[in-house]
Amino acid sequence: MNRRLLLSSALSLSLLNVTRSVAGTEVPVTPEVSPPGDIPDSQVFITYKSLAGFSFKVPEGWARKDADVTTSFQGKYDVVAATVAQIAQPLDINYAKQTLVADIQKGRAVTLGKISLEKLPGGEAVKIAYSENSEPNAVTNKQIRMESERFYFAKNGKLVSLYLSAPFGSDNVDQWNLMSASFRWN
Repeated sequence: MNRRLLLSSALSLSLLNVTRSVAGTEVPVTPEVSPPGDIPDSQVFITYKSLAGFSFKVPEGWARKDADVTTSFQGKYDVVAATVAQIAQPLDINYAKQTLVADIQKGRAVTLGKISLEKLPGGEAVKIAYSENSEPNAVTNKQIRMESERFYFAKNGKLVSLYLSAPFGSDNVDQWNLMSASFRWN
């Protein structure tokens, strides 16, 4: 294949990917019939202790990735992540609807679910449930529909977002309850 044809093909593929990622144009992916994201009931959990002053349980053996303000854990399609930010006002449902939801809606084909105030052992948290498309697979470009929850905890001007996500229809209720209920400020 000649160089000009290769460059032309690469440019076409690049333009196709740009077109697909334009905000607001992506449509929700149809959920899988048998989603590959159930966390086994036999999964062992360990406590992750953040230098930012909090801890929570995560599945043992999942790949950990540390970025500037986010630490994430991934196993297959499942993701658990904690992001730290500052908050200058009280965390409540109004703040969640006005500020936090707008950030979530920047995702891929987001469909919002319930927004609620949860009383957990680690303190009161705002919970936002939603579904979203995954990032396209780097090799196949395939996406899957994900169901996600974010729990927001605030203390002394610090806001922690605990993000839980798995393929839509996965049976992770007990495991997600365990992780969100294990959150503690140190």
